[in-house]
Amino acid sequence: MFISALELFKIGIGPSSSHTIGPMIAARQFLRTVEVTLQNREPAEWRIHCILKGSLAYTGKGHATDRAVILGLHGYEAENLHGLNVSDLVEQLSTRRQLDCAGHQVAFKVPENIEFDFGEPLPEHPNGLIFHLFDSTGRSVLEETYFSIGGGFITTKQQLQNASETAFIEPVADSPYPFDTAKSMLAMAKQNDLSIAQMKLANELTRYSENELTARLDRIWQAMRDCVESGLKTEGILPGGLKVKRRAKALLAQIEDDPETTVNDWLCAYAMAVNEENAAGHRVVTAPTNGAAGVIPAVLYYYVKHHRTPAEKIREFLLTAAAIGGLIKHMSSISGAEVGCQGEVGSASAMAAAGLCAIRGGTPEQIENAAEIALEHHLGMTCDPVMGLVQIPCIERNGFGAIKAYAAASLALRGNGEHFMPLDSCIKAMKETGLEMSHKYKETSLGGLAVHIIEC
Repeated sequence: MFISALELFKIGIGPSSSHTIGPMIAARQFLRTVEVTLQNREPAEWRIHCILKGSLAYTGKGHATDRAVILGLHGYEAENLHGLNVSDLVEQLSTRRQLDCAGHQVAFKVPENIEFDFGEPLPEHPNGLIFHLFDSTGRSVLEETYFSIGGGFITTKQQLQNASETAFIEPVADSPYPFDTAKSMLAMAKQNDLSIAQMKLANELTRYSENELTARLDRIWQAMRDCVESGLKTEGILPGGLKVKRRAKALLAQIEDDPETTVNDWLCAYAMAVNEENAAGHRVVTAPTNGAAGVIPAVLYYYVKHHRTPAEKIREFLLTAAAIGGLIKHMSSISGAEVGCQGEVGSASAMAAAGLCAIRGGTPEQIENAAEIALEHHLGMTCDPVMGLVQIPCIERNGFGAIKAYAAASLALRGNGEHFMPLDSCIKAMKETGLEMSHKYKETSLGGLAVHIIEC
C-alpha cells in the first residue's frame, strides 16, 4: 500500500473530502462499472439507486454528499469543477431524469434515487455508500458498496476484506526506503544518512518522473496559496443556514499593520481563510482532509511569506508532511467519522509540525518529535459539526491546529530529538481513543457542540 504525497494532497472542492470528494469519486467509479456492465446488453428500463449510510446519512446534507453523488454519476471530477458555479450545475443536473451509460438511458431521479439511511452504519466503516443498478423487474443486477475512508480516499467492501494488515506504506518490493512505522523511518534515515524528505522523494520517484513530481507538488502548493489569498479577500455569509460570517479578511485588516501582531494571529487568519473557502464549497487541497484543509497551508504560507523560502524547501515541507500523514493513515485513520477530529486536525497539525521542523533544519529525530507533540495535544478531539456543516467549530479549530503545529516544531527544535512518547505510540493511542469514542462524537452531529445550539 503506497500512499503518495500526490494522493494525500489532492486538489478538489469543499466542504468535505470524505463526504463530498470521496462520494463523488465513488459515484463516478460506479458509473464506469455500469457502462461496462451494459455493453452489448439489450435496451431495457435500467435504474440507478444510491443509499447513504452512517455518517454520510447523518451529515450528508450539510456536507453536500447528495450533490457529490449527482455530480459523480454525471461524470464530473472534483478537480475539474474549479471556476464553475457548482450550485447552478447541480440544480441543472437534478432536473435530468436519465443518465447516458454506454448508449443506454438509465433512470436516475433526484431526490428519489438518493436515500439517506439513518439506521445502523455498515460494520466495516461509518462512511458507506451502496449503489444498485436495477432492471425493469426491480431486480438488482449490479451492486457495489464503497467506503469513503477520509481524505478523498475510497475503497470497496471487497478491497477492505482483501487488504493485508501488514501492508507497507512504502512497499518493500518497489521502494528503496519501505518504512511503515516512525521507528523504521528513523532507523532507515540514520542508516543511510538521509532526511525524511529525501527518503520520501526516492520512494515517490519509483512512481513518478522527477519532472512530473516536481510540477505536481508545485501545483499543489500554488492551489494552497491561491486558496489562502482568495479567502483573505472575500467577505460575506457562508452557505448552509447558520449564517456564519466570514472573518479572515477582517482579521487580516486588523493585524497586518499592528505592531502587537503575533505569529498566532497570522496563522489563524491564514487557516480560517482556507476553511471559509472550504465551507463555501470552493477549491481547496485535502491536507490530508478538507475539514483540516487550513492547517498545513497556513503554516507553510506563513513561513514562505514571512521568511525567504525557496521552492525546494516548499517541496521538502510537503514531502516530509506526507511521510508523516502516510504513517498516520496506515496505522490509524484520517477520517473524522472513524476517529473524530483528532484524525483530521490532529493529523494535519502533526504533518505541518513535521514539515516546518524539516525546513527549519530539524533532524529526523526532531521532526518525529515535532509530529508527536502536535498529535498528542489533539488526542480525544471530537468531530461534532453544528448542523452537519464544516463551519462551527471547524474553521477556528484549523487556526488552533496551525498554532499547535508551529509551537510543536519550535519546541522540538529546542531539543535534540530525544523524548519519552514515540510517535508510533501516539498514533496507536489515537486509534484506540477513536474506536472507543461514541459515534455521537464522530461526524454524526448527534452530540457535543452540535446539540448545544442557543436558539435566539
